[in-house]
Amino acid sequence: TNCLTTVWRLFKNLSEDQQRYEKQLIFEHPAFVKLCQQLLRDSRRMTRGDLVFSLHAVVNLGVPQNTLLVQTLVRVCQEKLNQLDNRCISVLATTLGGLDKDKNVSALQAGLQLLVEQRIPSIRDIFILQNLMKCMGKDAPVFLKKKLEMAVLKEIDHLTFPNALRVFLALAAMNYCSVPILNACSKKIQENVHDAPFRQLILILEACYNLQYRNVKLFSVLADYVNSTAYLWDKRQIILFLSAFETLGFQPTELMGIFVEKVTEDPEFLNLKNLLIVLRVYSRLNYVPRDQKHLFFETLHSCLNKYLPQISNTELLKAVYSLCILGYLPHCALDELLQKDSRDELLQSDDLYKEQKEMMLRCVKACMELDSPSFVKPAFVLTENFSSLVSLNLRKAREALIELLGDENMFRQNVELPYKYHIDFEIRMDSDRKKVLPVAATDDHADSSVQRLAFLFVPLSAFCVGTTCPQGKLAMKKRHLNKLGYHVILVLNKKFQEMTNEDAVEFLKGKIYSENALPFSEVTVQDD
Repeated sequence: TNCLTTVWRLFKNLSEDQQRYEKQLIFEHPAFVKLCQQLLRDSRRMTRGDLVFSLHAVVNLGVPQNTLLVQTLVRVCQEKLNQLDNRCISVLATTLGGLDKDKNVSALQAGLQLLVEQRIPSIRDIFILQNLMKCMGKDAPVFLKKKLEMAVLKEIDHLTFPNALRVFLALAAMNYCSVPILNACSKKIQENVHDAPFRQLILILEACYNLQYRNVKLFSVLADYVNSTAYLWDKRQIILFLSAFETLGFQPTELMGIFVEKVTEDPEFLNLKNLLIVLRVYSRLNYVPRDQKHLFFETLHSCLNKYLPQISNTELLKAVYSLCILGYLPHCALDELLQKDSRDELLQSDDLYKEQKEMMLRCVKACMELDSPSFVKPAFVLTENFSSLVSLNLRKAREALIELLGDENMFRQNVELPYKYHIDFEIRMDSDRKKVLPVAATDDHADSSVQRLAFLFVPLSAFCVGTTCPQGKLAMKKRHLNKLGYHVILVLNKKFQEMTNEDAVEFLKGKIYSENALPFSEVTVQDD
C-alpha cells in the first residue's frame, strides 16, 4: 500500500504528457506486476485503511476497471464496508467517482449510500462532508442531500477558505442549491478572493449559474478583483471571466471598459472563437463604451471582416446579430450574410435551430431599417390588436388602468407593431403629457401632437443582474420603439404583482402623467 500510494502521489504531480510516458513505464516494470499480484493475494487480510487507499491508488494510476485486481478490491471493500471509518468512507467515495458503473461498483455504491446516511450525524469534518457531497452527486436522493446540508450547516462556523471553495463546488456537483451554505461560502470567498486561483474563480461562477444562485455582492467582488489585477491576467483569461459573467446576466462595467481598451490597442489576439465570445458578451449585457464607442465597433468590425472568408454562415449570423443588437451595422458582413446562398443554408427545414435563426435574421433586418442613419420617424405607425384577451400576469395592470382612466377605450392592449414587435399596453396623450386621449379619437391618422406611451411588463431576467440596465434584446426593442415614436416604460412585472391594487394605480398614474417618472425601487423600472 505504501508503495502504491507513494507512486500515485508522485504520478499525480506530473504533466499529462509525462503521466502518459511514466504510466507506460510503470505498467511494464516487473516490480509493478509483482506488487499487483501480492496485493491481489493479500486483499482480504489488509487493514481497512490499506484496502481503501490501495484501491484509490490503483484506480488513479489507470489500472483497467475490468481487471481481476480492481474487481477483487471492489468486492472486498463491499464485504468490509461496515468496518470503514469516516476517512476511509470519504476516500472510497472519491474512488468510486472515477469508476464506471458495473455490477460490483453499483452494489458498492448502493451500500456506501446507506452507510453514509447512517454516519452523517457523526461526521464533524467539513472536508469529509464536502467530499461525500461531491461523490454522492446529482443522483443522490433529496433526503440524503438535505441530511448532508444540515451536517454542513452545523459546522459552518468553522468554515475555512479552502473548504468554502470545495463546499461551493460540491453543492454544484450535487446539484443542490442551499442558500445558507452558499451565502456563508460566498462571504468567505469575498474575504479571501486574492488567494483564489484563476480556475477556481471560473468554477465558482459556473457553479452559480448551474445552481441558479445570484449573489450580486459576490459577483461584484470577483469582478472588482479581476479588474484591479487586469494587468496580471492574459487577455484570454479575461475573456473567460467575461463569458462566465455573461451567462449569469451580470454586467461587470469597469472590467468591460478595461477590456475595450485592450481590444482597441491590440486586436490581433482576437481569433474567431474569442471574437464571437466578445460580441456575444457585449451584446447580451448591453455594454456600449462611452468614450471609444466608434473605435471599439470599428475594431470588432475589422476583425470580423478578416474572418469572412473562413467563417461559417451560422457564426456569421451570430456575429452580425450581436453587432446589430448594439446598434452597429457591419455592412460588409451584412452583404455576405444576406446573399441568397447564405440564407438558404441557414434556413434548412431539418435544422433544429431554424426558428432561432429566423428570429435572428428578422432582428437583423429590423436593425438595417430602423438603425440606418437615413431612417426617419414615421408620422403614423400601423398597429393592430393581437388579441383582446389579456394574460393572467397582465390582468392586474389592465384593471388598474381601467380604474385610473375610467374606461378601457382609453388604452390598447396586446398591440402588434411592424417588425414583429409587441407591446403590452399603449396609451396616447397630448403633447404636454397632461391628458390621456381616447384611442378611437387618435386612430388611423397622423398627429405629431399626440404622445404614444408603450408599457412593457418584463421579467427580472430581462435586466442585468442587480441593475435597471436592460439586457441586449430588450434594449434593442426599446431603442426601436423609440424610433417608431413611442415613449417606452419598462416595468418589472414581479414587483408590480406584489403591489396592492391601490399602489398599482398610483404607480401607473405616476408613470403616465409625469415626464420624468419616478422609479419605485432600485431594480424595478427603467424609464426612457
